[in-house]
Amino acid sequence: MADILIIDDEKAIRKTLTEILSFEGYKIDEASDGEEGLKKFKEKNYDLILCDIKMPKLDGIEFLQKAVEINPDIPVIMISGHGNIETAVEAVKKGAYDYISKPPDLNRLLITIRNAMDKTSLVAETKVLKRKVSKVQEMIGESTPIKKIKETIEKVAPTDARILVTGENGVGKELVARWVHEKSNRANGPMVEVNCAAIPSELIESELFGHEKGSFTSAIKQRIGKFESASGGTLFLDEIGDMSASAQAKVLRALQEGKITRVGADKDISVDVRVIAATNKDLLKEVEAKNFRLDLYHRLSVILIHVPSLNERRDDIPLLTDQFLTDICSDYGIARKPIEPEAIALLQQYNWTGNIRELRNVVERLVILSGKSITAEDVSSYVLPK
Repeated sequence: MADILIIDDEKAIRKTLTEILSFEGYKIDEASDGEEGLKKFKEKNYDLILCDIKMPKLDGIEFLQKAVEINPDIPVIMISGHGNIETAVEAVKKGAYDYISKPPDLNRLLITIRNAMDKTSLVAETKVLKRKVSKVQEMIGESTPIKKIKETIEKVAPTDARILVTGENGVGKELVARWVHEKSNRANGPMVEVNCAAIPSELIESELFGHEKGSFTSAIKQRIGKFESASGGTLFLDEIGDMSASAQAKVLRALQEGKITRVGADKDISVDVRVIAATNKDLLKEVEAKNFRLDLYHRLSVILIHVPSLNERRDDIPLLTDQFLTDICSDYGIARKPIEPEAIALLQQYNWTGNIRELRNVVERLVILSGKSITAEDVSSYVLPK
């Protein structure tokens, strides 16, 4: 049920519009002047505003300007019995969705409201989709380790140097790789990701290098591998510490010679790929345990970037929480929930074993389960272990 705020100093007009729109299934709030209307607008996330122009204290045009500054996505329909073409043009220029003269034609009013609601829904959906398909998310944080990572990315991104990104699960290693690609000379090329831990060892070579038809039982057609798909761009090898020994040997050759061979073929294929690898393991210990090739380690680690855990960058928690609140509330189509400073302080004391990924899940939980704002009591109830 959509929420509509009617702002008009004439009680009879408010009553008539409330009866009509309530019958149509809308939930209505009323305000008798612009100041009262602005106060209610700030307190509640309305879907649409119907606003008179000539009112005491704060007229409709002044209300419109302030409302657009607060939230430009909420449509405002201006209604006036003293209007003319100039007034209508001025209202639309200042951000009004439409202008209707008094007494309003019922059919036109209802159609205008429905169209405005459709526009609001489309704007919200577009924002969500834009964020989902955007090339790269913002790297949030002002702590010393994050500033150092940003500086390193600025230096190495324009080169073709291979990079090894290390850090615990959930710290944002993939985001670092995406930022390197975005700021590189290969940004217009593809960025192809491979999770080495998620692919069975017997299929990893086919995934990376492709295969010819009939090269093994289930190879019913030719397949292009990730190295070929990423040619001209960036190949991100996530969890490379879990790669099989045979695949490691072939990756080493690809890095040394810039060539790959599909499974079941004898023809070399040249590839132009920048490789960024990531792992949550200590690869030097894996080398000692003979689980990882030392020569491959040296090939991959021209530049080393270590992403700190969230526990090592607690000063960034307020910024991260703020961004997650904005994104999650927008995804759910609700007003952004404020969070008390005491609640932030409790989040900064928490032991984040799941790092940024866990923080985002926690913020989503708080958005769903809390009231109009997120309090320290909410954090104690829904986040902290009992």
